[in-house]
Amino acid sequence: MAQVQCEVEEGSVNSPCEATPSEIFPETLIATLPTREGWSTPLILYKKFWFRSAALRSLILAPAKFVPRHDDTILATHPKSGTTWLKALAFTVANRHRYTFADHPLLTRIPQDVVPFLEIKPGGLDYVEKMPSPRLISTHCPFSVLPPGISSSGCRIVYLCREPKDTFVSRWHFERSMCKADPIGINDAFNLFYEGCTPYGPFWNHNLEYWKESLMRPKEVMFVRYEEIFSDPLKVVRELASFLGVPFTEDEEEGGVVDQVVRFCSIESLRNLDVNKTGGIEHAASNVVIDHSSFFRKGKVGDWVNHMGKDMAEKLDRLVEDKFKGSGLDI
Repeated sequence: MAQVQCEVEEGSVNSPCEATPSEIFPETLIATLPTREGWSTPLILYKKFWFRSAALRSLILAPAKFVPRHDDTILATHPKSGTTWLKALAFTVANRHRYTFADHPLLTRIPQDVVPFLEIKPGGLDYVEKMPSPRLISTHCPFSVLPPGISSSGCRIVYLCREPKDTFVSRWHFERSMCKADPIGINDAFNLFYEGCTPYGPFWNHNLEYWKESLMRPKEVMFVRYEEIFSDPLKVVRELASFLGVPFTEDEEEGGVVDQVVRFCSIESLRNLDVNKTGGIEHAASNVVIDHSSFFRKGKVGDWVNHMGKDMAEKLDRLVEDKFKGSGLDI
């Protein structure tokens, strides 16, 4: 299949996207868009970002099926940037008065289940729309592709980004877990990642869209770096609670609740729960069952040094420096 670059002129493949879901059936539109092979499933270029087909169908239908509410909280991430950890922390912080650590849903359900994805939850948009308020929803979507009304609704967005070399290594391992029979090599995976051709990529545009939105609307968009959580989880959890409108009380601080949340939601604690060690979920975009354990591989900062050579790392660093130049974003 012909290789397709990420940069696409306005008015080419983007022009059909102006139509409403009632005017264009998703498969009809998707069939007109550029595709590219390489990962476990082909990716499709839509509004200058790459998507798997199942997620793209949901996104095209979203304006007609999803209505943002003012008390929604959306957890947004580029894939493999700490999504599972963010979901666990946000859910536990927001619901700490409903559950104790002895009867907590995360003891028997994985974070992907308790905080559903807007675009890839089994049951789809209908499931999300029926959720009671206040809703806690996850998405990998770039900000520019989110359903209309997100900004005007007043809902909160928490965006988590991660150092690109660690993001890439996590992406590569996850893809290999999805396609064990014919796993992608690190060089092929790197070339795709470097060119911006990854699910929901290019990663630099994904990061920059939410970064700019956080600068314009800091009370509604919280921008967090994975490395910040890793180095000082207590600080970030306190900031997260305040942002969500449920700050820790003095009694909670004195009672060690913040420490309990951090310990309960640590990658190590989550990894050792039976629910996260066994079983799996069907990946809607590829009809592959993903082991629950795949979401808790390492979560370390700097693990890229165990997989990437110096030349590869420096090449990616130069790309990041170029793409983020002048933005004020440093990851």
